[in-house]
Amino acid sequence: MHQTLINTTVEFVKATLANAEGGHDWWHIYRVWQAAKQIAKGEKADNLVVELSALLHDIADSKFNGGDEAIGPAKAKAFLESQNADADTIKHVVQIIANISFKGGKEKVVFKSLELDIVQDADRLDAIGAIGIARAFNYGGYKNRPLYDPNNLPNLDKTKEQYKHNNDPTINHFYEKLLLLKDRMNTQTGKQLAQERHQFMEQYLAQFYKEWKG
Repeated sequence: MHQTLINTTVEFVKATLANAEGGHDWWHIYRVWQAAKQIAKGEKADNLVVELSALLHDIADSKFNGGDEAIGPAKAKAFLESQNADADTIKHVVQIIANISFKGGKEKVVFKSLELDIVQDADRLDAIGAIGIARAFNYGGYKNRPLYDPNNLPNLDKTKEQYKHNNDPTINHFYEKLLLLKDRMNTQTGKQLAQERHQFMEQYLAQFYKEWKG
């Protein structure tokens, strides 16, 4: 039944995100799902909760739904209920989806579990490194943001609302989120996997500024 539910969830997510923005499409979900399974191998976690949470974590991202942070958890809950999933499993998955987001990094932690740690690490890994760079500029283009503006410096003290609603250059996003993630990984495996990706971003930024200056 575990595998049947996973297979059904995969098809549901693929169909739901068929026309999603490139950084938050099925392939983002796929990468997070695979990374979550890899991280979970070294942990005593509920693998069903890990896989379902990874697959459903961006089923209705608030960025594409008018900032509504409740729609994603609600959509995941409705789907799992339609599949007659166990009530405790549904509750846990919904809590993970509601608490996985970075949100500027200043949100007070209200829910914690090993499974959340694993899926959050997997999601954060996809936000850094070569893929993370590609996703950042893809979303920046989607929002028509400038690449870089030397007169618009990063702000590490943004409120949650300022973080959600801004049109700052994409390069600022590296400092306001991406470069911070290495030190915010939860699991030992996540921390190890983040090292190389973090170094790649630092190398990329050094090259970016070198080319910017001509």
